[in-house]
Amino acid sequence: MARPPQDPQIRITEILNAAEPLFYSKGYQETAIGDIAKKMGVAYGVVYYYFKSKEELLEALIDRELSNFMLKIKMAIHSKDIPVRNKFQLVIQTLFQSLYRDEGLLFKFLHNDRSIHFIDKLSRQGNKLLSPILLEIIEEGNRNHYFNAAHPQAVINIVLPILDSLIEAIYERVPAELLRYQLKLAEELIETALGAEKDTIHIAMNNEL
Repeated sequence: MARPPQDPQIRITEILNAAEPLFYSKGYQETAIGDIAKKMGVAYGVVYYYFKSKEELLEALIDRELSNFMLKIKMAIHSKDIPVRNKFQLVIQTLFQSLYRDEGLLFKFLHNDRSIHFIDKLSRQGNKLLSPILLEIIEEGNRNHYFNAAHPQAVINIVLPILDSLIEAIYERVPAELLRYQLKLAEELIETALGAEKDTIHIAMNNEL
């Protein structure tokens, strides 16, 4: 058996890096802990030492993805080079850009009836992390007169479900014409909710990302 690294985080990263491509290529349900261990060249027990179950391993993958996404968001919106009026737009674009990988759509292997609870959890966790950031941007936009949102939290309560509906449409691979219309409608609804000028929000299609 391969000797574990002294730093547990190194081994955890190795396990996640081995598991992720297997989930994409074979499917989450079809991938066994043994497959992950085999790819790493270690015994089953090494994986189980760090993760009690495959579900716990997947949750760690989701947490890692969310952490990376939030790091990108925070670095971008705190940049002095980004005008206040563009920050809300930037968050949305970063969100949609994060959906696309070399393997295709992010966590596409979870979009089935057997794994839908993971998608729900990912959505809820993502919305919880995004909410305070969007609130900060809206309040800053109000102060600088780019937005005119009387109740910023109400705006967030409307905007997040709109974004969720777009993400669902992308994963469901709705016809291009329908998706294009849905994106345009979402832009107008978000602008109205923010009290922003027309064409403040633009959500790129997947071939533009």
